[in-house]
Amino acid sequence: MEVSQIIPHIEALIFASEKPLTSIEVNELVNTALGFIEDRASMEQTDSAINGIKEKYDAEFYAFELKQSGGGWQFLTKPEFHKTVALLNGDKFLKRLSAASLETLAIIAYKQPITKSEIESIRGVNCDYAVQKLLEKDLVIISGRNEDAVGKPLIYATSKSFMDYFGINSAEDLPKISEVLMEELVKATVMNAAEEEETINEVVAESIEHAPIDEIEKNETTDNSSTEEEA
Repeated sequence: MEVSQIIPHIEALIFASEKPLTSIEVNELVNTALGFIEDRASMEQTDSAINGIKEKYDAEFYAFELKQSGGGWQFLTKPEFHKTVALLNGDKFLKRLSAASLETLAIIAYKQPITKSEIESIRGVNCDYAVQKLLEKDLVIISGRNEDAVGKPLIYATSKSFMDYFGINSAEDLPKISEVLMEELVKATVMNAAEEEETINEVVAESIEHAPIDEIEKNETTDNSSTEEEA
């Protein structure tokens, strides 16, 4: 079996699929589609074909690329064309999660699996509405029940749609908390430095503005005399 024989079939499968396809799924679908009995495509050949397709669409003259996201392979528009594609979708791209929903989603993403009472314990407020909205948007799922807790409450986790939306393959791909905090610390340090400089400038300007006129004239005269003597 030549890799070149299965490449166009793999391209068609990934392009037509409504969900990300894993390499194993691609391999099974290709072999089923072509009806190979003895000369089946191996996983090594399928992986090689996928890598070849990825390399092909990584070229700058293609507006989309093959990426492993959401637990499988899919064609995605390259970042530089996101605004262009957004023109076709109008308000759909303008919808944003509320601050409460984002906070709840972040807690679930980093603490999953987690119960609603645990989420509320962290946030300090009721999370019924936020959790319901995240379920409706298919960003989180009910992954089971906590059998050890009183009442066996439902436990929540992020969905495949969440991974697909954020372009990751598992929760392990999320940025580490320490990295996020360090980035925020750097931003805060830069901001504080800028604010400090601005404050110093304001203080200097204010001191000049309120200084006695004769003292300013005296300083200017002294400076001019020094300059003339040096000349």
